Amino acid sequence: MPDQRTPAISVRGLSKTYRIARGGLQTNRATEAALHRLRHPLHRTRYEQFGALRDIDLDVPWGEAVGIVGRNGAGKSTLLKILTRITAPTTGRIELGGRVGSLLEVGTGFHPELTGRENIFLNGALLGMRRREIQRRFDEIVEFSGIAKFLETPVKRYSSGMYVRLAFSVAAHLETEILAIDEVLAVGDAEFQSKSLRKMRDVARDGRTVLYVSHQAHTVTSLCTSAMYLDRGRLVHHGTVDEAMAAYRDSFDDFQAAQQDAARRPGTGALRFTHAELGSTTPEPVEDKVVEFAVGANPALVGKYFVSCHVNDVNGNVVVQCDSRLVGTWFDPAEEHKGSLRIKGLWLRPGRYTVDLYLCAAGILDAWEGAAAFEVLPVTPYPELTSDEAMSHGAVLADFDYEAW
Repeated sequence: MPDQRTPAISVRGLSKTYRIARGGLQTNRATEAALHRLRHPLHRTRYEQFGALRDIDLDVPWGEAVGIVGRNGAGKSTLLKILTRITAPTTGRIELGGRVGSLLEVGTGFHPELTGRENIFLNGALLGMRRREIQRRFDEIVEFSGIAKFLETPVKRYSSGMYVRLAFSVAAHLETEILAIDEVLAVGDAEFQSKSLRKMRDVARDGRTVLYVSHQAHTVTSLCTSAMYLDRGRLVHHGTVDEAMAAYRDSFDDFQAAQQDAARRPGTGALRFTHAELGSTTPEPVEDKVVEFAVGANPALVGKYFVSCHVNDVNGNVVVQCDSRLVGTWFDPAEEHKGSLRIKGLWLRPGRYTVDLYLCAAGILDAWEGAAAFEVLPVTPYPELTSDEAMSHGAVLADFDYEAW
């Protein structure tokens, strides 16, 4: 057993900087690159520095289940990759109190040509386990994963859900002192997600330490005993789950204001939203929610693009995604466009919501997170008045009726 008097994880002055090429030749052909060098011998690719993590200090005690929250690009996954020694820090010192098991991407650490059985032993060996240790937990791993029928099948034939089930089961059951997970459980079915969350709670109760990255606040709230909030590579808050989530929510207004500047938004920039607003900023629960938007033109862009809209609750959970591809609506980049999205039949609970808008073609052209915000009025859509408890659970309200006979 590790020394419980020292932290499971101790980090001091941790930073990670990437060098990003700007203005170089974009090609995946060696012949084109060679010809370009011959024709332009003095040309040099320009680089700029991107700080993914900046001067992180933290201590994580044993037996903690720590949630890591923040927006896309905040540095959450980079932090886990450094702590699990997949990538090296640029500066700083890390002390780990034991072996680390990780589940960062679907299929990480699996060899596609090997069977499920063989990959269990391979994963264990990579984690520093002896064969006897792996054999002792083998039956538990197989039973938890639910893939006994496919144990002798090469994992290259597994679905993404089967990958996750086996990979999580291996990471959670082998005797590592620290378990790091990067929100890959969303691939699994609801029953397996629930079972996995229970397992992670048990892991923490046994004195091991769990690090869990998630965009879903309710998962962090239900699983974690503490949380940290990262913003643009900096550790803004590390404390209780409620405190970290409050700091995350408080940042929404500043983030929304900053995203008004299209140059600061993610995406290739080949095309951008120029305007976004809501038909009503204070709708009632049963009202249609209308999002109006405008997009510029780029005749040089080949092919059509689509629009995707996410509505998020106050904790940043995506309540609904409305993708124009689903209703057969595409846009021509050669012309400027104005459009609107009408969301019908969605009874939102009273509270504050934000809207994210995405322009997509082969990749993401513009990602306008926090493009608009609205407040659903505290009006009950139901005919009877009762206590708040009757509507206290669930992500949305429902149009329903009861019959008795």
